[in-house]
Amino acid sequence: MKKLVASVILAVISLGVFASGGKWENLFNGKDLTGWERLNGKAEYTIVKGEIVGTSKTNTPNTFLATTRTYGDFILEYEMKMDQGLNSGVQIRSESKKEYNDGRVHGYQVECDDSPRGWSAGIYDEARRGWLYPMEYNQAAKKSYKQAQWNKYRVEAIGNSIRTWLNGIPCANLVDDMTPAGFIALQVHAIGKEEANAGKTICWRNIRIMTENLQANRIKMDASVAEVSYLNNSLTANEKAGGWKLLWDGKTTEGWRGAGLAAFPKKGWTIEDGMLIPNKGDNKSGGDIVTVKKYKNFILEADFKITEGANSGIKYFIQSEPGKPNTVGFEYQVLDDARHPDAKAGINGNRTLGSLYDLVTANSQVFDPSQPVKRVNGIGQWNRARIVVNGKKVTHYLNGVKVVEITRGSQEFKAVIAKSKFNKAPGYGDFEDGYILLQDHGNEVAFKNIKIKEL
Repeated sequence: MKKLVASVILAVISLGVFASGGKWENLFNGKDLTGWERLNGKAEYTIVKGEIVGTSKTNTPNTFLATTRTYGDFILEYEMKMDQGLNSGVQIRSESKKEYNDGRVHGYQVECDDSPRGWSAGIYDEARRGWLYPMEYNQAAKKSYKQAQWNKYRVEAIGNSIRTWLNGIPCANLVDDMTPAGFIALQVHAIGKEEANAGKTICWRNIRIMTENLQANRIKMDASVAEVSYLNNSLTANEKAGGWKLLWDGKTTEGWRGAGLAAFPKKGWTIEDGMLIPNKGDNKSGGDIVTVKKYKNFILEADFKITEGANSGIKYFIQSEPGKPNTVGFEYQVLDDARHPDAKAGINGNRTLGSLYDLVTANSQVFDPSQPVKRVNGIGQWNRARIVVNGKKVTHYLNGVKVVEITRGSQEFKAVIAKSKFNKAPGYGDFEDGYILLQDHGNEVAFKNIKIKEL
């Protein structure tokens, strides 16, 4: 009898059945690549001792080993080990279509990052929008990756929620609804002509997926892990509970007026497809717009998209009242650095994208030497601005990465103002509160997902 019970237990374990009814399905049979196909590049995938091994190759684009089946909602687990010096990831809900970049694989990627920045288990949008959840959002998880060792990943993609764990540590907590289903793929990243990295390997094993009874088998995400949402002009339940409010509803002019006006400008601004756009087509010269309410301590987020050569900005601490169009205040610069001359004006680039305009230059290397100077999505692509004002401390983020930090009233800040164009502006830098402003600088830009949390 005891032997029979033991046999039943072993059988249940071997099937991967949970007490709550979840059942795992192996995506890799341990013997061959049945159910998988290679896409885009020419890097090789082989089977060695029950593992899938991808080998880096020079002069070939990113190579993907993709499932021939597509998956919508699922819980995915896998282990991977990567030689040092490489970069890789696993695609989920991804696609390869002839009409999109001639079949280039695109979609969500769960990162495997060997570099000092520590963004493993962050979420990247391959060949599309760039980083959605860099691990700067979750500093505590940046050391969860083990170099040149086996790492266990867990991915829960359920509805518009995508969450990740690495070696049992909660990592990314993303809300996005762009792609509800697609294939899963293992990436061997392009290395160009980097001969030193040629022939290095990435290994995967124990790749399994669950597609039923998902809610019952979810792991509760730690409350300390920031939720990052890209839902258009709407708030998640967690955001609402946390005190976030939309500054713009995506449809009307409610909550905004012209700078110096009592009402919204009659021309110059276009509302289209959930975007707020100055200077679109012949709709010119509307002037800046401001919120109807003043704000003191807050976290402000806004997505923006620029056209070639464009100049705009998101200002705060603005004191503009009806009949008094004062638009002097702090500004998060929105600029095409490569084409607009303002990028070369000011002092040491303090008028470039993400900077505290004419005061402090945006530079992520100040806070993390492993980061590039700035991580910017291209012209016509969405970027995310984040401004935090908490007492005297002011911080700017660009696409999830801190690029500016300053303390108002400090000797350093007073010295910065003294060298700026605002050195004679009455009370500049001392205002306790003010309106938030979107700038009409004569160029077409677009804004959406404008939201705020008062502190």
